[in-house]
Amino acid sequence: MDRRKFLSYVGCGCCGIVINGCSTAPITDRKQFKIIPEAKLNAQAAQIYEKIKEKEKMSDDKKTLNEIKDIGKKMEDSISEYFLRSNLKDPTDNFKWEYILIEDKKVKNAWCMPGGKIAIYTGILDITKNTDGLAAVMGHEVAHAVAKHSVERASRGVLLNTSTQLIDIFTGGKLSQVNRVTGMNTVGLISQIGLMNPFSRTQESEADFLGMIFSSLSGYDIRETKKLWERMKASKKGKEVSEFMSTHPSSDTRIKNLSKWENEIIIEYPPLKLS
Repeated sequence: MDRRKFLSYVGCGCCGIVINGCSTAPITDRKQFKIIPEAKLNAQAAQIYEKIKEKEKMSDDKKTLNEIKDIGKKMEDSISEYFLRSNLKDPTDNFKWEYILIEDKKVKNAWCMPGGKIAIYTGILDITKNTDGLAAVMGHEVAHAVAKHSVERASRGVLLNTSTQLIDIFTGGKLSQVNRVTGMNTVGLISQIGLMNPFSRTQESEADFLGMIFSSLSGYDIRETKKLWERMKASKKGKEVSEFMSTHPSSDTRIKNLSKWENEIIIEYPPLKLS
């Protein structure tokens, strides 16, 4: 897949200004703005992860948990091997991978914290259906961590808050006055819809793209990925939030993009034979 093709599908999401905080995402080469230390976020994520393990009910489905760990290990090894063979720095070399399965049938979700801390909810297993579907979900979550999306989002949040405060000062408090008159954080809402939501959708599309690559490199059938999202769409029963108001692309957008990427990824990122 030509990197330019990916960027043309989802938007570049580049830094608006050129400063030392700019870097690029792995494989896609999308420009990123990062000023928050990754090590700091990873340490905080590890602490939160431990609290979640204490608070949430862990599933006693050892078979599924072992399957999750097996998929995770294949992806860990394949990702490291891919970057090694590409003569590129491995973005996961400081990760401490860990996997948990949370018992909650009502939650159709999964997530990955900075540093490789992954959680799967039992509710999403009704959507994944099979090993390739589960690998598709995990590939997407792993991609968020590999691409350092949390670092990027935290950095943008700091920049946005600082910029808003400076503008309020320079305009003599006019932004604060708007908030008082409307009775809501109007500026924050506009920023969220106009800046952070589209940026988050770019990250989600990038995670879809990279997730398919990582699944393919690990030997899983990525043709199951769009089927997974077709099942996810069906499970929402027409109650999907408008893409404009959401931090995620719509299911239709995802399915369309996944279909575009599928064949090229299969050809360009075949399963790696690990020694």
